[in-house]
Parts: sequence; C-alpha cells; structure tokens
Amino acid sequence: METYKKEFIEFMLGADVLKFGDFTLKSGRKSPFFMNAGGYVTGSQLKQLGQYYARAIVETYGKDFDVLFGPAYKGIPLAVVTAVALDELYGLEVRYCSDRKEAKDHGADKGGFLGTKLKDGDRVVMIEDVTTSGKSMAETVPKVRGAADVQIVGLMVSLDRNERGKGTKTALKEISDLYGFPTAAIVSMPEVIEYLEAAAKLDAGTKARLDAYYEQYGAAE
Repeated sequence: METYKKEFIEFMLGADVLKFGDFTLKSGRKSPFFMNAGGYVTGSQLKQLGQYYARAIVETYGKDFDVLFGPAYKGIPLAVVTAVALDELYGLEVRYCSDRKEAKDHGADKGGFLGTKLKDGDRVVMIEDVTTSGKSMAETVPKVRGAADVQIVGLMVSLDRNERGKGTKTALKEISDLYGFPTAAIVSMPEVIEYLEAAAKLDAGTKARLDAYYEQYGAAE
C-alpha cells in the first residue's frame, strides 16, 4: 500500500472523521463504521485533505483536465481545497465548479452553478466524500453534461466502502457502469482494515463486526 494511503488512514482517524461503533446509514443499513468528511473543520485539516485528493487524482487520472466539480454541499469545499492543492503541489491550474440546490435567478452569477462556467470541451473530474447509493451522481451528472459538451474524466471519493449499491456491485462500480466514466477512491475500506490489523489498531470485537457486515453487504466487485 502506498505511503500516502497509510497516512490518509491515520489522518481520517486523527480528525475523528472515520469512526467505529454502531451507526444507521441513510440506506437503513446498520454499519460498524461511519465516515463523515464534514468533520474536517480546521484550516490545517482542509489543507491536508486537499493535498490527499490532489495526489490521488493525479496518480489516477493524470493532469489533463480542466475542472473539478463538487456536488453541493459537501463537494463544494472539497473542490476548492483540492484545486488549491493541485496548484501548490503540481503547478496545475484548474477551475472549480459546483451545482446549486436551488438555481439563483438574480445578479451577475445567476443560474444553477457556482464557480466556473462549464464550456464545450472541458475535461471534468467529479469529487465527493463517500458514495454509498450514487444518489448525488444521479442528480449532478445530468446537470454537468447538460451544461456543455464536456468529458467527465472520472470520479474521486475519499473512501470506497466496498459494499453493494443497488445491486451486487459496489456503488462506485455501478456509477462507472451507468455513466461510462471511471471511479476511484483515495483508500478503500479493505485497505483501512488491512492497515489497522497490521498496525495492531483494530480490536477483535470491531473486526468481528466488520467481517459480519461485509458477509451481509459485501460486493461482488
């Protein structure tokens, strides 16, 4: 496992963003872990988060893209801090864009988007915190493709939960199959479990609950 992935796992735990316990997800599933990117609240945390996303995006998709698109609301700060990090780490100048939950009908920036205006030919990387059901992509991909003749290079999330979406595949794989672009994560939950086990940071009770959860909800691919 790459060093930055191990560092990102420690970063999530240190920021208390990745938690183990008993949680009920929006899907109704009872999960032994929960990841909330809204827990990154300080300047230093947001700076580091953008750097992890930037590195993962460049290593996965390269540098040939023009726009970072973050779905409202959590995707807005993710797109902003990652755009800053891409400039700082790679000298890569990209624009950020986000959708509005409600279109603005007044002023110079009226419309359904924040940030840059999407243009024909733009290559877009979508950025999210974690994808469980794919609902946000169902809302935003048509908006992005409807705004201009763009190419969506791929989607990057921070954590792939590696559990079934609506069918037998992971939500990320379902998104890729449905919309025709690749999907990736900074780390996957199996990588988190592997790392914590190797570092003797995962107690037997939590490991048993994780195993039971994936026995029930684990994805075929």
